[in-house]
Amino acid sequence: MRIVRSWKDLAAADRGASVALGNFDGVHRGHQHVIALAARAAGELKSPLGVVSFEPHPRRIFQPDAPSFRLMKPEQQARALAALGVDLLYVLPFDAELANLTDRQFAEEVLHQGLGVAHVAVGFDISFGKGRTGSPEIMAGYGEAFGFGVSIAPAVGQEDEKFSSTAVRQALREGRPQDAAAVLGRPFAIEGVVLHGRKLGRQLGFPTANIALDDYVTPRFGVYATRTRLPDGREVPGVANIGVNPTVGEVDPRLEVWLFDFDEDLYDQTLETDLVAFLRPELKFDGLDAMVAQIREDARQARELLTPDF
Repeated sequence: MRIVRSWKDLAAADRGASVALGNFDGVHRGHQHVIALAARAAGELKSPLGVVSFEPHPRRIFQPDAPSFRLMKPEQQARALAALGVDLLYVLPFDAELANLTDRQFAEEVLHQGLGVAHVAVGFDISFGKGRTGSPEIMAGYGEAFGFGVSIAPAVGQEDEKFSSTAVRQALREGRPQDAAAVLGRPFAIEGVVLHGRKLGRQLGFPTANIALDDYVTPRFGVYATRTRLPDGREVPGVANIGVNPTVGEVDPRLEVWLFDFDEDLYDQTLETDLVAFLRPELKFDGLDAMVAQIREDARQARELLTPDF
């Protein structure tokens, strides 16, 4: 998969794709349905399959003081899209120029003239253009005007709930990682570089890898059963705390994961940790002995859940 970071003056090989248009934060099952429509068009038109997304996320521009909300980092998004067979990922810089384009200008200047799209697939609730005036129906009209096909994905979901990034965020904030995974089609995962800390966990018998939450949506503070992927592809079960560590001195919210039966130097390496199940809320203990006893119990529960034959 090639990543293209502009919509201007593109090479011929980077134009003419059938694209799915959206932010695709999380690449959840609803997003996958939109991408599948673009893939169908790509097959019929014998064009590359593309995805058009934006960085930074428009919400970060229009609501700069909003709480952290991202479900994945750009690198995670790229891997998820590549796994779906995407050939071209257009990561368009969401700057003042792009933000001020009307819906018609966006369709004409970016999609038609810039990317030369053959087809555009959109979700049923998409909005685009300055003031979010564009709609799926308006996009269909622009397709007729500028000569590209348009398909519109209906709402998809379970029972009365449509798959959405909002639903994933809500589930994570409430400590329901399994419900988030049901919408995503895979566990929610936090990726980051292992930070140097106080090494208190190692002194107490459970060394942890500490990772900043950065701009991720903040899950409910507490203890989770986890699976962590190492840079070499190995996957290691573990137990993690997400929070501020109130017993030994509060820190910025972070993930602290203890990898079971593992003793290697991970500092400055990039790990990706799946939140598999919520075990309990973060607690402030009366002392280290009480905290260690509870962590041992947390580890027992996590091992039992992650490795039933343990």
